[in-house]
Amino acid sequence: MITTPATVATQPIAGQKPGTSGLRKKTPVFMGRHYLENFTQAIFDVVGARDQNGVGKTFVLGGDGRYFNDRAAQVILRMAAANGAARVIVGQGAVLSTPAASHLIRLNKTDGGIIMSASHNPGGPTEDFGVKFNMPNGGPAPEGVTEAMYQRTTEITEYKILEAQDVDLNTVGRHYLGGMIVDVVDPVADYADLMETLFDFPALRALFKGGFRMRMDSMCAVTGPYAVEILECRLGATPGTVTHATPLPDFGGMHPDPNPTWAHELMAEMMGADAPDFGAASDGDGDRNMVVGRGIYVSPSDSLAVLAANAHLAPGYAHGLAGVARSMPTSAAADRVADALGIAKFETPTGWKFFGNLLDAGKVTLCGEESFGTGSDHVREKDGLWAVLLWLNILAVRKQSVADILRDHWLTYGRNYYSRHDFEAIATDKADAMMAALRASLPGLPGQGIEGMAITAADDFAYTDPIDGSVSTRQGVRILFEDGSRIVMRLSGTGTEGATLRVYLERYTPGPDGLDHDPQAALAPVIRAAQTLARLAEFTGRSTPDVVT
Repeated sequence: MITTPATVATQPIAGQKPGTSGLRKKTPVFMGRHYLENFTQAIFDVVGARDQNGVGKTFVLGGDGRYFNDRAAQVILRMAAANGAARVIVGQGAVLSTPAASHLIRLNKTDGGIIMSASHNPGGPTEDFGVKFNMPNGGPAPEGVTEAMYQRTTEITEYKILEAQDVDLNTVGRHYLGGMIVDVVDPVADYADLMETLFDFPALRALFKGGFRMRMDSMCAVTGPYAVEILECRLGATPGTVTHATPLPDFGGMHPDPNPTWAHELMAEMMGADAPDFGAASDGDGDRNMVVGRGIYVSPSDSLAVLAANAHLAPGYAHGLAGVARSMPTSAAADRVADALGIAKFETPTGWKFFGNLLDAGKVTLCGEESFGTGSDHVREKDGLWAVLLWLNILAVRKQSVADILRDHWLTYGRNYYSRHDFEAIATDKADAMMAALRASLPGLPGQGIEGMAITAADDFAYTDPIDGSVSTRQGVRILFEDGSRIVMRLSGTGTEGATLRVYLERYTPGPDGLDHDPQAALAPVIRAAQTLARLAEFTGRSTPDVVT
């Protein structure tokens, strides 16, 4: 292969600031002149493609297969070679689920990885694309690193790229790009092998052999091949158990976000007369999950709590948990389990990167976010299929239905009624003005009453990392009530157009009475209080959320 290194003159492009999960923009933006190249060069300028001795580094590269994934991979490979990287491990077809990429980084002890994904956002020629860097521990780059990348994009004047033919990424094996090795690997095998070390596969095979039925909706996204290999091939689930199993560049026109709104086909089946025993869904890049029982939906906050209470039933966690961490907007249900088990509990800002230090230090074993993300110390990303397998392992051991397990859990710990209301594509200036006004009102809220509830505290959440001492401020407004109810409001960093307001609503019922209400009905006074306190209709003209989870 003939290769020629080149240095290309460029100039800064405004707005290349990574959010909680990397840089996300509309696909045509990423396809624009120098856009991908500028950000990729900023990554290599910050993390380095060679070590301090001048030896080339090794990286992992893969993505969720969305539109532009294949072309972006070729650009990133040519830039890695031009910047002096020694080796890149690439998923076949430039595809890797995000948890599988994290595992490959850790398994191969690489210097990090570049993941091409916009997670649960839609894909296609006019939809979303994203790029993020994961550190050598397998986890997302921390704020200090992403801020350095952003600063580099504001001053960049050139980037390095190899002029070369495309690498054959569809053929597993060793390839070369200039002096750089490109190892194309099976994207599924190593991840599936890891799952076998964590869960009781013989018990799961027996579960399916005994007639247990499930439906796994992969939403035409990256987990399809992983779910087919593990559930149908290794565990013996009936062929067709995994639906929408073929990843497509536009996710088949679906919004690959596993929640009741977008996974409506699965929800309808699970609430129907002939529902399977268990239902699950995963998102665009495989790091999120939704769990549904026959006739009952499991909220992500409840799912984290149930997994924490029962993780010891799976071989990989039989020794118990070091601790549990949750993002601040996630309900306190997992805290109640941690207290009962006598283990550590942590509350962090939103963003999986905040769990990394706790996991690396051995302070926690399980982590979770209300935004359908759950994971453990097996990788440094949330992991949708892992969560599904842990639920299956619990069902196999306890021999109860999902509904029975939830009822037992609430009788033991009480119930944290919980919901998230998303108001999407709000004009950014209006969203910012609303949040500024809300923050200004916080000092005067404690002692006030609203909707029959007394406000006891109100603040803008700040977090000091217990491992490295780093401080993160302005992470979301919290309003706490005397009866244990809670409202959290924050603007999301995962959208690509306008602003998304997330309103998190929580109300605790200790039981044994009052555990079987509809969550939206139970939360009605909290919902009204939130909209009043935020002056939502006044600032945005909106009162009905786009998504309710």
